Amino acid sequence: MPDLATIALFCAATLGILLIPGPAVLFIVARSVAQGRTAGLVSVLGIHVGSLVHIGAAALGVSALLAASATAFTVVKYVGVAYLVWLGVRKLMTRGQADEPVELTVQSKRRLFWEGFVVNVFNPKTAIFFLAFLPPFIDLKAGPPAPQILLLGLIWLVLGLASDGTFALLAATLAGRVRKSLRARRRLDVGSGVIYLGLAAWLAGEKA
Repeated sequence: MPDLATIALFCAATLGILLIPGPAVLFIVARSVAQGRTAGLVSVLGIHVGSLVHIGAAALGVSALLAASATAFTVVKYVGVAYLVWLGVRKLMTRGQADEPVELTVQSKRRLFWEGFVVNVFNPKTAIFFLAFLPPFIDLKAGPPAPQILLLGLIWLVLGLASDGTFALLAATLAGRVRKSLRARRRLDVGSGVIYLGLAAWLAGEKA
């Protein structure tokens, strides 16, 4: 297993990466602003259960397959792009009436969880991240690489839950007053739709 110095360095590098808002953070913030802290935290959980898939894939070498195969990368990428486009268009098509009561549309926790899970599982950037980021911290003299990848992946998961959970809580807190306005609610729907479509455009532009 990696020594304590390596683990400490890995934690510092991981926090540096996690604290820079990326696609997962934007997804979580959109959910938190639109539906509150519970929705944000459930989305965090779904995203990081999706991370477990990538951690397991990295340990088994599937991430290496995605990096080496342009076809596999393209298929996975465009499934993710299509899903994000669907989310964005659905948000942009939402219509509210001026005289209707201001009531937040609440999706089930199960749906929120699986949306986060699917978005992260079908994000090839996450797979490539684990492929590129974890190997430098692996010491082949310390034992087989798979258990080391699992350990480092789980450390990354814990730190990711903490940082993304913080983003979710902050976003929900700052959005509390805004969501009381129907007009602001519509703007949040449009903003969320734009974020989803922006994520789709970002993902479509990624190259293997």
